[in-house]
Amino acid sequence: MYLRPSMVEEALAALAEGGPTTILAGGTDYYPARVGRPLTEDILDITAIAALRGIGERDGALRIGAAVRWTEIAEAALPPSLRCLQLAAREIGGRQIQNAGTLAGNLCNASPAADGVPCLLALDAEVELASARGTRRLPVAEFVRGNRRTARRPDELMTAIIVPRCAEAARSTFLKLGARRYLVISIVMVAALIEAAPDGAIAAARIAVGACSAAAQRLPLLEAVLRGRRLASGIGCLVAAEHLGELAPIDDVRGTAAYRREAARRLVARALDELAAEAAA
Repeated sequence: MYLRPSMVEEALAALAEGGPTTILAGGTDYYPARVGRPLTEDILDITAIAALRGIGERDGALRIGAAVRWTEIAEAALPPSLRCLQLAAREIGGRQIQNAGTLAGNLCNASPAADGVPCLLALDAEVELASARGTRRLPVAEFVRGNRRTARRPDELMTAIIVPRCAEAARSTFLKLGARRYLVISIVMVAALIEAAPDGAIAAARIAVGACSAAAQRLPLLEAVLRGRRLASGIGCLVAAEHLGELAPIDDVRGTAAYRREAARRLVARALDELAAEAAA
């Protein structure tokens, strides 16, 4: 059965009935995976639900609707702290994928190489999940539990991604390593957010690495080392192998675990140097 409701309440009622149901937002991950396989579950298409669209502020935080597409994120007027997410949006597949795919779908698909997840970890973002029983919020770090695994219950619909307000001085960036520039699955990706105090010292640092573990990981050891340091040229030299202890890369067709770990170290260092150069400009 194919359902395309126009109201959130209709979607939640359909999910409450039980039975295997796939929620479809853009379908850019779903359709390639279904080639040659029979359709055995119901489809709940949320693209007609107006309440799930739009990017705006609510209660002091930025709210990104679950039906917001990557192109909308890339072209929105967002604060500098969200630059990492906008950079990622411009590197998700090609233009056709960006016009159809959604950030919420990227999260719910929970691929280890999901480009949106490191950005949302660096932004301390949360997801909003709704069901006929009520609404709850979870940090992205708790929502994505591993390779293709999330904390979403079968009767729940992700309705929004919530990004808390950062200080005006916060800046972020995103770097991605792949076999080519676009239309590629990430080998390693890094999102970094730095908040600098007026004297140039780092007041807060949040660094996340994707495609090097079953789910993207923050680097708390490195974040602790960075706090209090000056955001200046050469700061990338502080990044050491021991700071990447949270990562658990694997060998696959795109690269070895050792290659991924070293590439992650270099990309983190490069991201920090880019943010330092931006602060000095």
